[in-house]
Amino acid sequence: MTSPWSPAGDRPVRIGLIGLGSMGRNHLRILSSMAGVRLVAVADPDRDTLDRATAGSGAQGFAEPMALLAEADLDAVVIASPTTTHGALALAAIERGLATLVEKPLAATPEDAAALVDAARARGVPLQVGHVERFNPAVLELGRLLHEGGWLSSVYAITSRRAGPFPARIRDVGVTVDLATHDVDILSWIAGERPVRVVAETAQRIHADHEDLLFGLMSFPSGTVAMLDVDWLTPAKRRQLAVVGEEGMFELDYLTQRLTFTRASDMTNPRLIGGYAPTFAGDEVELPVSNEEPLAVELDAFLAVVRAGGRPVVDGEDGRWAVVLAHALLTAAREQRTVELVSA
Repeated sequence: MTSPWSPAGDRPVRIGLIGLGSMGRNHLRILSSMAGVRLVAVADPDRDTLDRATAGSGAQGFAEPMALLAEADLDAVVIASPTTTHGALALAAIERGLATLVEKPLAATPEDAAALVDAARARGVPLQVGHVERFNPAVLELGRLLHEGGWLSSVYAITSRRAGPFPARIRDVGVTVDLATHDVDILSWIAGERPVRVVAETAQRIHADHEDLLFGLMSFPSGTVAMLDVDWLTPAKRRQLAVVGEEGMFELDYLTQRLTFTRASDMTNPRLIGGYAPTFAGDEVELPVSNEEPLAVELDAFLAVVRAGGRPVVDGEDGRWAVVLAHALLTAAREQRTVELVSA
C-alpha cells in the first residue's frame, strides 16, 4: 500500500532496521542508544542473531524483512542487508512512505538504483545512502577547507587507497561495487563535479565469483584526474586519501582521522637526502579534527531529515551515480577500453 510521507517533527522517531550483519550491528548499537529514537523492529533471517538483537533493544523481531515493512508502525527504516536485496526492500519501504536509509551501495545495478531514485522523487520520500565516509570528521574538515576555505585554488590530482583483507561475508558483489563506491563518491565530491571518462584494470585472486582488486582512473571536466586503488588482498586495512593542488597537498587517513597539509615547496632551496639526492620538501602541518564516529554522525543527519524534511546530505542521486561509476569501471576493465560518461 502506498502511503504519503510527512516529517516526524519533535516526537520520538520510530525506526526499523533490516539486516544484522557487520554494518547492521553497528546501526543497532547506535540506534539503541540515541535520544529521541525508538527502535521498533529489526529483521534478520538468522534466529540467534535476531534473538540477541531483540533481547538487547526491546524491538520486535522479524525473520522476513518484507513482514517488518508491512506490519511494523514506523517513520523510517535503515536497510543494511546484502547489496542484491537493496532494490526490492528499499522500493517497498518507499512505497510505504518511509524515510529510507540504504547502506551503500544503493543497489547492485544502475537500473535498480535509478528505479529507487525515481520512486523516492515521485512520492516525496527522503532517500539517503550510507556513504559513511562523507561523515568522517577528517573528510568533513577537508571539504570545508577545499570548498569554503579555498586552500587549493585548483585540484590537480586525487589518489585514493582502500585496501584490506578479504571479507568472507561479501558473496554477492565484487570489490568495485562493494568498496569502490565509497571512493568514486568521495572523489567526485572533492572534485565538485562528476567524471567524464574512466579506465580500469581488475583482478580476481581470492573471491570465488567476483573481482577483488581494482585500479581505476577517473577524468573530470576541469582537468582533475583521480586514481583508485581498491582491493581485498592487503593483509592490513588501509584507508588513505591525497589531494594535490596548486598550493600544496592534503593527506588524510580515514581510520585515524588524521588530516595534514603540506605547502607547495620552495623550488629554490633543495634539501639533500643522504647527502646527494636533492628534494624540495614543503612544510607539513597537522590540522585539528574533532574525532567522532562517522556512522553516528550519518545517523544524526538522517534523523534530522526524518524530523524536519529536506534533502539528505548524501541523497539517492549521489548513490545512483556511485553505482553508475562502479559499473563503468567494471566495463572499462572487462572490455579494455575507455568508458565515456554522460551526466543525466
